[in-house]
Amino acid sequence: MDRLSPSEVLGIVLQPFERVTETLERKLGLFSVVILSLSAMLGSGLFVLPSLAMMELGGGEVPLGGIWLAYLFAGLVILPGAISKSELASAMPSSGGAYVYIEKTFGPIIGTISGLGLWANFMLKSAFALIGFRAYLWVLQEILGFSINLDVAVMIMLSLIVGINILGAKSIKKVQTPVVLVSVSYLLCVCIWALATSELNWDAAISRESLGADWHSFSSTAALVFVSYIGVTKIAAVGGEIKSPGKNLPYGILISLLFSILLYVFVTLTMAITVDPINYVESGHAREDPIYIFALDVGGKTVATIAATFAAITVLSGSLAGIMAASRFLFAMARDNLLPLFFENVHSKYETPHWAIVATGLSMAAAIMFLPVHDVAEFASGFNIMIFIVLNVAVLVLRTSAKSHWYKPEWKSPLFPLVQILGILGGSILIYAMGSKAVIGGSAAIIIGLIIYNSYGKKHTENQITPWETFRLTFTNPNEVEHRRRWAAFHAADIDRNNHLNLNEFISAMQSLGFPGEGEDALREYFHAADENKDGILEIDEFLLGVEELEFD
Repeated sequence: MDRLSPSEVLGIVLQPFERVTETLERKLGLFSVVILSLSAMLGSGLFVLPSLAMMELGGGEVPLGGIWLAYLFAGLVILPGAISKSELASAMPSSGGAYVYIEKTFGPIIGTISGLGLWANFMLKSAFALIGFRAYLWVLQEILGFSINLDVAVMIMLSLIVGINILGAKSIKKVQTPVVLVSVSYLLCVCIWALATSELNWDAAISRESLGADWHSFSSTAALVFVSYIGVTKIAAVGGEIKSPGKNLPYGILISLLFSILLYVFVTLTMAITVDPINYVESGHAREDPIYIFALDVGGKTVATIAATFAAITVLSGSLAGIMAASRFLFAMARDNLLPLFFENVHSKYETPHWAIVATGLSMAAAIMFLPVHDVAEFASGFNIMIFIVLNVAVLVLRTSAKSHWYKPEWKSPLFPLVQILGILGGSILIYAMGSKAVIGGSAAIIIGLIIYNSYGKKHTENQITPWETFRLTFTNPNEVEHRRRWAAFHAADIDRNNHLNLNEFISAMQSLGFPGEGEDALREYFHAADENKDGILEIDEFLLGVEELEFD
């Protein structure tokens, strides 16, 4: 049987999240977690996507108002993933989020693929937000009194956003939160006014015809709007700054998700029953400024102009924060030696990963110029669904292999493993409903990830024993799993890294292996019996042999 090197053992024993986060000030409470999560979630999914979803539900031919149910279904599908990520975040409350969880669970190959998927996820969502900004920008033309080339304006704005991120504006998130809250509050006021003053057509939203022709059209719509909930677990990326993360992270994530589901359902239902869905379409194509159309119909020109202005500012602030989040995945992958080191380079003056930001900005420009808005939203949703499926799998793997690894979450998901299995099945259904684009997007991430890992990452990373490997061995070679558990216990107890255990360290190792009931006197006898050369310490071979004899007694 091959023995593990000390570096491999450290990969098992030590909690593999950034030590730097231990020095961060934990100052965010539950309310702050909820607000930050909501501000990351509510943006283009609310101000741009509803009209696209209406056309998707109608098979691309007619807009249908039953999209509120698609938003509800997508929120319920993401719930298991949010629960799983809450558990993962309580075990690894560090900066980095889903990439850290996946890379440390499955190893560098899957880490490379997931890192690229997460980067593409946030990059495409930010590009989608800028497309929404372009759609609402025309309203400002009337206010300013002159014509604007919208495509050129978006590229200029993207360049400014890249520049601002390189300069390292630390107030980006502080600005985003009040902007989103003010915009959403105004939209809610418009919705309430619409319900109070408009003639309500409930058939447009709850009749059988309004819910799509068949299950496939409904599920593909739910898959499309899945992008609206991407930000729900974004707060986990700053887990190192949250007070009592074992409690505030999972509760904050779940509370914000439930609130956002209710908000999306309420707004889209109101939009359908107060304004004829056909108004959200122009020349057979979904309009990209549905909130303007909604506000114009129920409140007039002034109300609509204010709503469009808020919408433009909101999606722009979301893109501003999103490009920073996306670039951090390239930075983190370079830090883990999975991408070339120049992505890890930090600007000497501004202290930001400037090359990672530039690469993200160029990719956003390509997506905006060459991909239709519907495809951008669909690709972003597809990547996000895949990531949440992997997060559910990660909890299954970590729970199963926890005895041999470092995994000790402060908060555990209820109804394990049913919640995770439902999340995997629900996500798989949505991926299937998305059809070829999901396959193309996922395959591209896998192929590019494998190429990058085999051409670069494989040469610059060390092999480590991952929980995924232990999980597989649980079913194929359980004896090897038990061997690894004993080896990990030995090195965890060897605090001074002397490659031997004294009596107290031996007792600690045995207790971690599940022998607390033996009592210290009995363990002392076992120690001296295993110490064949009577030098008062146990080498690794003596320890392993002694444990095996003890278990067979």
